[in-house]
Amino acid sequence: MNHRRSAIAWSAALLLFALGCQETATGNAAAPASTRKAKAAAAVPATDATSEGALAVSLTDARAYVYDPIGKRDPFRSFVLDRVKEVDKAAKGPLEQFDLSQLSVTGVVWEGGSKRALVIDPSGRAYIVQEGDRVGKNEGLIITIGDSEMMVREKYEDFHGEQTEKEIVMRIRLSEGG
Repeated sequence: MNHRRSAIAWSAALLLFALGCQETATGNAAAPASTRKAKAAAAVPATDATSEGALAVSLTDARAYVYDPIGKRDPFRSFVLDRVKEVDKAAKGPLEQFDLSQLSVTGVVWEGGSKRALVIDPSGRAYIVQEGDRVGKNEGLIITIGDSEMMVREKYEDFHGEQTEKEIVMRIRLSEGG
């Protein structure tokens, strides 16, 4: 019986030594001694419950994992749909690259029932547009084309984060002659 006690004591001491070395190697040297003793007691294989008041310690891990979503994508959001939205944003027409103030209407053509306007971008390229086409950076949509003007509805986000729409009239600029 005495031999059995000394074997258990030596194995417990060896286990404490091994656990102590592991915690200092991982940089957790500041762990309280009571925590190390509880871990060591839980790691010792339990002999029969009838032998000299064997200590049965149940160790529950108090550390729980907490998910931090900052800087990570939403795991429930489809990355395929995000990719489709990126492709849609990239597939804009040439007139959607400019602000409306950079575009100028130079002419209007009426052919039967369809109305078309000639729009020139800052680089001097001319485009023929009709009602329903998109122009401008703010998702501008051509609503109507009149005799000497074109009306565009743009969407803006105000400082409260709400979407607002604004109708902008683009008129044919009269040439400045001398």
